[in-house]
Amino acid sequence: MREMDKARRELEEMISGLYTGEKKLLVFGEGRQNARVMLVGEAPGEKESIEGRPFGGKAGQNLNAFLELSGLSREEMYVTNVVKFRPTKVSATGRASNRPPTKEEIRLFLPFLLKEIDSVAPEWVVTLGNVPLQALLSSRDTVGQLHGQAISWRERTLYPMYHPASLIYNPSLRDTYREDVLRLSELLKA
Repeated sequence: MREMDKARRELEEMISGLYTGEKKLLVFGEGRQNARVMLVGEAPGEKESIEGRPFGGKAGQNLNAFLELSGLSREEMYVTNVVKFRPTKVSATGRASNRPPTKEEIRLFLPFLLKEIDSVAPEWVVTLGNVPLQALLSSRDTVGQLHGQAISWRERTLYPMYHPASLIYNPSLRDTYREDVLRLSELLKA
């Protein structure tokens, strides 16, 4: 983990150099070292940025509920995001709101994510949404095409799922999400 601590410091220095005059709060991954399963999301939201923990908001509540349903425990996993700060835009009212990370931001953080994956050394990498899926596969494949499939990737198994926030905006995905979580649970038992 010393290597990860060094990488974190380097990343913090790089971000402060790129975003001068703008404070970017970095939210690093958390969880069990040597976890069998690593969950990778897109980027922290407002609540995650405030708390300094990935998946702490409504999306995290959805994730925790589905994990509990399948008998999987977040405490047994490592949870992180591709981009380590909250990407924001300013609305017409002057309020900051979430936005998808840019390609440049993803490119900036991808080497750190790959180090993080190597450091934790999970057997399974579960991507939550298109951003982590496309970043790790270096492709334009979408979660809609690949969700619920076990894909061989860098001597690990990659398992794409919809992002838990998608259930907030598209409740019709609830059954699909549930099936994908239950399938993951069965695959992990096999």
